[in-house]
Amino acid sequence: MRSNEARAAVEAVWRSESARIVGALARYTGDFSLAEDVAQEAVAEALVSWSVDGVPAEPVGWLLTAGRRRAIDAFRRRAARDERYALLANDLSEEEPGADSLFNPEAINDDVLALMFIACHPVLSREARIALTLRVVGGMGTEEIAKACLVPVPTIQARITRAKKTLSAAHIPFVVPELPDIPERLGSVLHVVYLIFTEGSFASGGDSWMRAELASEARRLARILVGLTHQPEAYGLLALMELTAARFPARLDSAGNPVLLEDQDRRRWDQAAIRRGRAALATSVALGRGLGAYGLQATIAECHALASTAAETDWPRIVILYEALGRLAPSPVVELNHAVAVAMATGPAAGLDLVDALAGRGALKGSHLLPTVRGVLLIRLGRFGEAKEALDLALNLCSNTAERFALERRIAELPGPVVHG
Repeated sequence: MRSNEARAAVEAVWRSESARIVGALARYTGDFSLAEDVAQEAVAEALVSWSVDGVPAEPVGWLLTAGRRRAIDAFRRRAARDERYALLANDLSEEEPGADSLFNPEAINDDVLALMFIACHPVLSREARIALTLRVVGGMGTEEIAKACLVPVPTIQARITRAKKTLSAAHIPFVVPELPDIPERLGSVLHVVYLIFTEGSFASGGDSWMRAELASEARRLARILVGLTHQPEAYGLLALMELTAARFPARLDSAGNPVLLEDQDRRRWDQAAIRRGRAALATSVALGRGLGAYGLQATIAECHALASTAAETDWPRIVILYEALGRLAPSPVVELNHAVAVAMATGPAAGLDLVDALAGRGALKGSHLLPTVRGVLLIRLGRFGEAKEALDLALNLCSNTAERFALERRIAELPGPVVHG
């Protein structure tokens, strides 16, 4: 087998099975950092071996066995300087059962869930959680993660290395939290997955408005969480992602330029994604604990999905939902979205008052979002000179090339100054 074919086979197995492989090795070694390291070494070994011998009949088992052998070697290297590892090394044998003993179907779900809780542990920074989750749960390489996060590869490598050292220093155990603690700890995991999806949906920088692959990975992670936890907010987050991603086919025109929600051809929305999102939202509601922040956002997204045009959207209901969301999870972005909903429900003047109140508090300073919304509302009020000032400010603050193009186009379409006689 040629090396490029072997690489494709290794990458395919790793992308789909990495979480279970690392999880099984972490359960075996009791050391998350070591498990991730030996799993990577097993992948490197596979790249060489599979190009010579071909892809094995059980590729996952092959990687687990190789990873286990690497772990045994690591334990023996450490034995000379650490009594704890010396005891472990004495109990290890190359002849012991390999992959079969590691790939325990009864433990797989717990392994993956524990892996997600560790990768998203609150002891890590937000950036480190995202990088580590994409690496060990998503199976993405450092170059892929760097591209997705718009940072250099060495930065991602440093984040992952630092994160593993932090987890080791903090002695974070490889276990699923106790059942009463899962809902609270789950919030950190959901937040990381939400951040990944948000960056995929609305790229903070670069040339593209969206990074569909990153958003797709976040949805995959959310589906894993739903299957493992059956918690209402996990369903709420999955619903939000599906209903939002349903609009992706209509969010760019043929030239790759952004198309705003009100201008999208809703016939192009992904109806299968809408059905999946509504089903997940219904499950979240049926669990009977009340909607959380993600469930409320999913309900807002459902309002958009059910409307055949922007004008037919149930804006009064969206206003109420944003008010509830603002009480449950207050943030300037929620307030800004509430102002947009008010403008659509009762008129641009009411929305502009709320936006100006936000600006007066210094909210979202340094972000292009607030002046963009302000500019759009001023256009609707016919105050074109002020609108240009607001949109010029938004343009100066925006770092995404596609979004900058949309702002420039909106500015160019503004009518000239009106002379009153």
